Amino acid sequence: MAGRRSGSPVVALVLLLVFLTGCGGRSAADPATADVQRLLDRRATAVLDHDERAYARTGGGPEYADLRAVPLADWSYRVTGLRRTGHTATADAELRYRVAGYDPAPVTAGRTLRLSRDADGRWSVDSDRPAKKSAQQLWDQGAVQAVRGEHSLVLGVGQSGRSLRDYAELADRAVPEVSRVWGTDWGRRLVVLVPKSLEGMAGLLGSPASSYRGIAAVTTGETGASAPSAADRVIVNPDAFALLGGLGEQVVATHETTHVATRRHTTAATPLWLSEGYADWVGYRATGRTPREAAPELSRAVTRGRIPTGLPDDEEFAFTGDASRLARAYESGWTACRLIADRWGESRLGDFYRAVGEHQKRAGAVEDVMREVLGVTREEFIGLWQEYLREQLG
Repeated sequence: MAGRRSGSPVVALVLLLVFLTGCGGRSAADPATADVQRLLDRRATAVLDHDERAYARTGGGPEYADLRAVPLADWSYRVTGLRRTGHTATADAELRYRVAGYDPAPVTAGRTLRLSRDADGRWSVDSDRPAKKSAQQLWDQGAVQAVRGEHSLVLGVGQSGRSLRDYAELADRAVPEVSRVWGTDWGRRLVVLVPKSLEGMAGLLGSPASSYRGIAAVTTGETGASAPSAADRVIVNPDAFALLGGLGEQVVATHETTHVATRRHTTAATPLWLSEGYADWVGYRATGRTPREAAPELSRAVTRGRIPTGLPDDEEFAFTGDASRLARAYESGWTACRLIADRWGESRLGDFYRAVGEHQKRAGAVEDVMREVLGVTREEFIGLWQEYLREQLG
């Protein structure tokens, strides 16, 4: 027993050496990784230099023509893993890019690249696709067209130029409207992505199409980032958007723009009834729509005596297929924000939103701010809101 114990460090040392050198004596640091990284560096340089021939020399993947219209300030790859089989390999990479004039920091996307090596040992890209569980980028869906507005950049696939200009006009009206209410402490520039269909929208979000059927647009972005974060993207569902009238289109555009403007002040402490309700309040503010017109589902419930007992939970905003339930959640948030604006003033509503977002955690945040900013308890606010619903919708 003693002899075995004294020999164990030697065994451990041998095993450690085997681990460090790898099977068959190959170095753990495969030189192919550095070769592939250099290849992708050349590819990135070609993209930024608008050098289609140099891009083609790095291999396949998205056609350069699909990317050409996107105004890029940065584009780079970082190889995070490489798996080789003979003269082929699969690389995991992190793509970082920044749209010139719009993104304060790079957007990050996971990519999987298939590569092959020729007889001279040179690697080339055979395909460049979204990594597993990563969303598509717009150019993965085809050739991107770009339309610039005064405050917006609209990027589309499979859309007419006239259609993209219409989206830019909606965004250009929305940006100053949001700034009038929220203020100017945001970028006041908007990137709108318009895929060809609902399925294209779902691909950009990395989710099933059924999750967004009937949803006209969504806004993506990191919430509550203290450091500069990648710009939000307003992603349109053209199938649902086409069913809206002119007023509905502008309300949706202004709603999504509000999410972009308020992003830095929207944190884990901010409930969805407040973030969605505030965006709806800004969206409807200048339309002249009455509460019954803007909140038909909630109005029907109130007239039947089914007044909500409390503000909606986050779960009630899930895209589960129950359109009436989802509509009541949005309308409840909107009427709660409208009550604050009517009773305490529009400026106080903005103060309320910002103050909630300053909290680190959800628990107690709304309650604390209701006392500090509005001077009421949560229970008192619920009572005032229920009475407001009876007056406005009953």
